[in-house]
Amino acid sequence: MADRSELPWQEQPDGLLLRVLVQPRASRNGFCGIQGDELKLRLTAPPVDGAANDCCQEFLAKLFRVAKSAVRIEAGESSRHKRIKVLGATAAQLEQKLP
Repeated sequence: MADRSELPWQEQPDGLLLRVLVQPRASRNGFCGIQGDELKLRLTAPPVDGAANDCCQEFLAKLFRVAKSAVRIEAGESSRHKRIKVLGATAAQLEQKLP
């Protein structure tokens, strides 16, 4: 595993802060690894009317088994590059889910 300072996530006292690159209109939802300094996340939803953001929140909520309201997009609402906070999540949970 890479040096902790280079990872695209940061564990915080209240949860996990993720740097994510979203690829909309994929064939299925899921992480497909690390690209640069971000986690690459494929989503089936199109980038129209917030559909990809909703899909992203739902996917991460299911992945970490938290409420959808515990997944907040802190930056990048209209961008493919996002900073997302998942309240109650841990780095260990994320590392188990990565390919």
